[in-house]
Amino acid sequence: MSGVGFLAAQAPDAEGQRVFDDDIAELGYVMNVSKLWAYQPLTLGHLFDLMGETYATEGLTFRQRGILVTACASTLGDAYCSLAWGTKLATKSDAETAAGVLRGLDDRLTPEEQAMAQWARKVARDPNSTTPADVQAMRDAGFSDAQIFGITAYVALRIAFSTVNDALGARPDSQFRSSAPEAVLDAVTYGRPIDE
Repeated sequence: MSGVGFLAAQAPDAEGQRVFDDDIAELGYVMNVSKLWAYQPLTLGHLFDLMGETYATEGLTFRQRGILVTACASTLGDAYCSLAWGTKLATKSDAETAAGVLRGLDDRLTPEEQAMAQWARKVARDPNSTTPADVQAMRDAGFSDAQIFGITAYVALRIAFSTVNDALGARPDSQFRSSAPEAVLDAVTYGRPIDE
């Protein structure tokens, strides 16, 4: 069995096989990150459940989640999540908007979305540098303190997911070469290269 990232491939247990089967049903292939998380598929499930709780509780739309993840992932230099969520965001907006968020250019977003993207980048870049003024900017954009907490928790959980994937060498799936819009591919000039 070949490796995934820097680790040897792990034969999936029943829970891991469910993750693989879900990938095949949705995408037609098993993602490299799913192969990596075959070491602890229950942990992956719990992490995604926590993410789901944070965005469901605060009513974040798919587009809003796409903005948060692409802003966060690009700030971290995570090519995998940037390509995955940049592609998803392009379906809820357009390729140029998604590429702009990946590059830190938010002029195609609403003021509320711009505030979200800027906050996600600050949390990903250096959470100790945020200030009361940064939180106030989120309030001024229309977010309640509960929503700000939920958005921050969601971004932090995405950082945890990206950290495991990146630290252990998971490369973006080769399928991104054909599934990601060209503008998104062009915007992701960082992180690990797309798999062969």
